[in-house]
Amino acid sequence: MPSVRPRTAIASWALYDFANSAFTTLVVTFIYATYFTRGIVGDQTLGTAYWSRGVTLTAIAVAVLSPILGAIADRGGLRKRLLAFSTILCIVGTIGLYYAKPGQVMQALIWFVIANVAFEMAGVFYNAFLPDIAPPDKIGRVSGYGWSLGYVGGLLCMVIALVGFVQPEVPWFGLSTENGQNIRATNLLVAAWFALFSVPIFLFVKEDRSAASPAGSPILGPAFRQIATTFKEVRDYRQVVHLLVARVFYNDGLVTIFAFGAIYAQGTFGFTTTEILLFGIVLNVTAGIGAFALGFLDDILGGKRTIQISLIGLFTAGVLAVLAPSKAVFWVAGILVGIFSGPNQAASRSLLGRFVPPDKENEFFGFFAFSGKATAFMGPFLLGVLTTAFGTQRAGIAVVLAFFVIGGILLAKVDEAEGIAMAGRGAE
Repeated sequence: MPSVRPRTAIASWALYDFANSAFTTLVVTFIYATYFTRGIVGDQTLGTAYWSRGVTLTAIAVAVLSPILGAIADRGGLRKRLLAFSTILCIVGTIGLYYAKPGQVMQALIWFVIANVAFEMAGVFYNAFLPDIAPPDKIGRVSGYGWSLGYVGGLLCMVIALVGFVQPEVPWFGLSTENGQNIRATNLLVAAWFALFSVPIFLFVKEDRSAASPAGSPILGPAFRQIATTFKEVRDYRQVVHLLVARVFYNDGLVTIFAFGAIYAQGTFGFTTTEILLFGIVLNVTAGIGAFALGFLDDILGGKRTIQISLIGLFTAGVLAVLAPSKAVFWVAGILVGIFSGPNQAASRSLLGRFVPPDKENEFFGFFAFSGKATAFMGPFLLGVLTTAFGTQRAGIAVVLAFFVIGGILLAKVDEAEGIAMAGRGAE
C-alpha cells in the first residue's frame, strides 16, 4: 500500500461508521427494541425475553462466523465484496422489520437476527480496512474519526426519526400510527440512511489484494488452514491474544452499561421516557467528542495507555453510578461514560490494527468481533443475579466495576512495542 493515503479514502471509510450507526442506535437500542417488546409482542417481560434470545443468537452466530469469514476474505481477496454483501443483507433485513406487524413475533425476530448478524459481520470487514488506509502514526485518530462520526450519524438519524416519525400526531409521508406503522417505518429510514452513506467506501476505498490466492484457486481449504496456522503460531501473536483476552472483560463491562443504563436510570432514579431519550442523546454527543479528541492522544501515548486511561474514567463513572445519591450525580456518571466509552472502543480497534499482520487483517478483526461477542452474556447475567440477591439495582450495576478492573489488569500484560514489531507495520 502507498505510504501516503488520500484523505478521500479516510473520509469515505469513516463515513461508513456514520452510516451503520443508525442501525445500532434506532433498531438495537432506542426505538425498535422498545417497540418490539410492547408493540410486536404486547408483553414487556415476554418481549424482553424474546429480544434477549435474538441478541444471544446473534452473538453465537458472529462468534462462529467472524474468524472463518475473515480468513476467507483474506485468502480470496474478498473483503470489499463481503462487506457489500453484509451491508446489503443488513439493509434488506432492516426493511423486513417494517413488514412485521403486531403479533408477528417470529417474523420480526428472524428479520432482526438476519440484520444484526449481517451488521456485525460487516463490521469485521470494515474494521480490517483501518490498517490499510491509516498511516501508522495516525491510526489512533483515524479510528477516532470513525467512532465519533458514528455517534453523530446515529444521533442525527434518531433526531429525524423522533421528529418525523415517532412524536408527531401526523407522521411524515402520510404514515399512520395504527399498528405502529410510524414506528415500524423508522426501519425504512435506517435502511435508506445506511444505503446512502455507505456508498463512498465502495467507490473510494481500495482493497489490498496482494496477499490473496491466485484467481481460480480454492479458498475455503486455505482459509481453514490459515486459521489453524494462526492458532499454531499463537506465540508470534501473543500481544494480540493479551489484548483480545483483556477486551473480553472490559468490553463486557461496556456492553452491560449500554444494555442496562436506561433500565438503571429508570428503576433507581425514576427517569421519565423523555429523560431517558435525552440521556441517550447526551451519551452519544459526549462519546463522539471523546472518541475524536482522545484519538489524537492515542497517536501520542499509544493505544494501550489510551485504553488504560479510558478504563480509569469508566471505573470512576461506575463508582459514581453505584453510589449516586441523586439524579444530578448520576448525570455526571453518564457523561463520564460517554466521554470514555468512545475512546475505549476506538483505541481498542486502532491497537489491534497496529498488531495485525498485513496478510491476516480480516481474520484478526474476525477474532476481534469474536472477543466482543463470545462472553457478552456474562455481564447482563451477573447483573441480574446480584440485583436479585441483594434486592437492589445498585448491587447489580456494580458488576461492571469488576469487569473494568479485570480487563485493566489483563491489559497491563500487553507489550505494544513488541506487537507492532511482530506485525511488521512500524516501517510503513
